[in-house]
Amino acid sequence: MSHNQNIEIEFKNMLTKEEYALLLTHFHIQKEELFEQENHYFDTSDFALKKNHSALRIRKKKEDYELTLKQPHRDGLLETNKILSKEESDAIFATGKINDEQISGLLLNMNINPASILYFGSLRTIRAEKQIGNGLLVLDHSFYLKKEDYELEFEVSNREKGEIYFTELLSTLKIPVRKTKNKVRRFYEEKYKQK
Repeated sequence: MSHNQNIEIEFKNMLTKEEYALLLTHFHIQKEELFEQENHYFDTSDFALKKNHSALRIRKKKEDYELTLKQPHRDGLLETNKILSKEESDAIFATGKINDEQISGLLLNMNINPASILYFGSLRTIRAEKQIGNGLLVLDHSFYLKKEDYELEFEVSNREKGEIYFTELLSTLKIPVRKTKNKVRRFYEEKYKQK
């Protein structure tokens, strides 16, 4: 199976339950438009990926599995993706072994031994997506460990235009700008808290 790479530029903002409901109403998102996905996270025992501001996950969406390595890039995040079969995905969960040359090579470039990768756990998300203006608006209700949270994301190809739209949307709906960590970081911080 081949890989694809893309630059992810996105803006994020944590939401209250009420703000999440407001956005669903504002964008006329119906219950049947919501779908579920699971993110399964991997790192080394000393969090070498996290220290490199990177993340490795398998995302399950319906019956599809996708392995993704996210790495810092000057414009956002560089994503390297590979579609997996259920069997390939199950083998990674069971062994932690990433049997993929390109992703293993990218890990080695960060001085991370692919054999040291471990499975840490999963985060389940109920997601709504809407194509708006110059980007993709994403509303997430996530469940992980004993926690749940709400988040707005806006994925764009043009950082400047995207930022203007995102800022105006929050301002119009009177939603405060909140410094927002990505899901993998929130997951690890919660996991660390529970130790």
